[in-house]
Amino acid sequence: MVSAGGASFLKGMLLGSISWVLITMFGQIHIRHGGQTGDHRHHHLRPPNRKDFLNISEVTFMELSKSIRVFCIIFGETEDDSYWAVLQETWTKHCDKAELYVYGTKNDTLFNIERNDKWLQMRRTYKYVFEKYGNNYNWFFLALPTTFAVIENLKYLLFTRDASQPFYLGHTVKSGDLEFVTMEGGIVLSIESVKRLNRLLRNSDCADQSVIWKLSEDKQLAICLKYAGVLAENAEDNEGRDVFNTKSTVHLIQEHMSNSPGQVVERCCSDMAITFNGLTPQKMEVMMYGVYRLRAFGHYYNDTLVFLPPNGSKND
Repeated sequence: MVSAGGASFLKGMLLGSISWVLITMFGQIHIRHGGQTGDHRHHHLRPPNRKDFLNISEVTFMELSKSIRVFCIIFGETEDDSYWAVLQETWTKHCDKAELYVYGTKNDTLFNIERNDKWLQMRRTYKYVFEKYGNNYNWFFLALPTTFAVIENLKYLLFTRDASQPFYLGHTVKSGDLEFVTMEGGIVLSIESVKRLNRLLRNSDCADQSVIWKLSEDKQLAICLKYAGVLAENAEDNEGRDVFNTKSTVHLIQEHMSNSPGQVVERCCSDMAITFNGLTPQKMEVMMYGVYRLRAFGHYYNDTLVFLPPNGSKND
């Protein structure tokens, strides 16, 4: 039987051990990423100013529109083919190239890893995509199978951005001192960011940062990119509204009907929205109809900028 003094000693040892683990964990993160967090402020990325945009010459328009090449990575965790079948027939046709990467499948020889290790899957996916396609595309867009994206709006946001600079953007969330782009809204990396990430992956500098609790893959990516000098940027329209949405249009509208019924549309969604998330395959088809097919008869659409589809594309 343990005496009262012995029990106090054991409690002290237990509390001391837990404190040491926590101090060590946060100390390692602070040391590794220290010096890059002190002057970091929240970044806001907005599309080109309309006035400046209209002053760009037609030749420059054509050169820039052709130079923006987006590789879409659909990052899944299910063997259900229903999503991929719909994705192939909807918004991914507007990517310059799109591929599905599913982990944990029985026949997956490239990513034969445990289903719950999403961070390892993400690392291997980025490494594989860079090695195979890094010379052909300058922007890499990572999305979930439940995400609907308007690629033309993404290209407009990126129109005057230099992909040789370290851009990492989407819908940002803050967790402690860490600001990261959420998977639910989609993650965009410039080719320079992917190059930096790949250098760290080759040197095993992006190992799992989880110690006591499991960190999500988007947080792990942010820690890794931050170590490479790449900071998260929140993408907004010129009204300050998010363009990478983590929820569906129905969910966002319902939220604003309760919170601001007098300004549902104005507060809910940007006219230049890029992503919505949480869609079923059926709702994705409805979104496709609303975004690309429905037109008001007699209304004249004069698009200043036209992003031409990739060769061989059957996009709408």
